[in-house]
Amino acid sequence: MKKTVVLLLLAFLYTTLFAQDEKPKKGWETSGVAAFNISQVALSNWTQGGDNSLAFNVIGNFAANYYANPWKFTNALKISFGKTKIGDQELRTADNEIFLEDILSYSVGWVVDPYVSNIFRTVLANGFNYDEQPFVQTAAFMDPGYLQQGFGFIYQTIPNWHFKLGLATKETITSQFTSYSDDPETQDIEKFKFETGIETGIKGEATIQENILFTTDLGMFSAFENLAVWDVRWDNTLTAKISEIFNMNLNFQLLYDTDQTLKTQIKEALQIGVTYTLF
Repeated sequence: MKKTVVLLLLAFLYTTLFAQDEKPKKGWETSGVAAFNISQVALSNWTQGGDNSLAFNVIGNFAANYYANPWKFTNALKISFGKTKIGDQELRTADNEIFLEDILSYSVGWVVDPYVSNIFRTVLANGFNYDEQPFVQTAAFMDPGYLQQGFGFIYQTIPNWHFKLGLATKETITSQFTSYSDDPETQDIEKFKFETGIETGIKGEATIQENILFTTDLGMFSAFENLAVWDVRWDNTLTAKISEIFNMNLNFQLLYDTDQTLKTQIKEALQIGVTYTLF
């Protein structure tokens, strides 16, 4: 795990220092890439031990960006879903997220540009805690659902990279799983939580080698009520192109949200599968 973090930090440093300039863009620019990864093992009379297993994962990355100097409007959507099965166990959800970010910025000729933004995040399907017996459901679509609006200044000098810092509001919406939104200091059970605070983040992508692409997306939010605690979402991917359709992906995602758990959440996945450019 430590080696993975060091590798991602080195990739971030390299791409920040050696990113190349590019020509200004104009008009709409869209992209859509889908990836499907699968792993399967079937055993019969296998004396060396082991068990049947199946794991699959589907990831979609979409972007729709509009460039019209001095305006810039970027929209990025990531959808990921995966399940695993070992032996006689039922299929278990292993990857489950919808993440959308919209940023509108205006170039005024300063070092930084003013911006407004919106973030939407939730799970795609029901989520469970498989450590409990029987399984305990912990999430569903829009339960919880997170919305975050921000405005401030964004630094975009390096192509395909930006750093933002501003004020923000964050809404947490729940229905059944109210532990994400409820205030334990009140007698009522709140299904909606509204916070104001500070947001910051770094997002970018760069080609490390001809066939290796590094992407990173770090977002942080801290409520004014407790500026010592930050909600963190850090999503990193190294993609190595093996052929026209086959890619190898190393994904490392870190989450820290005290409304979910006091522990740092980490997901690491090394996958080989089919990647297809939709548009």
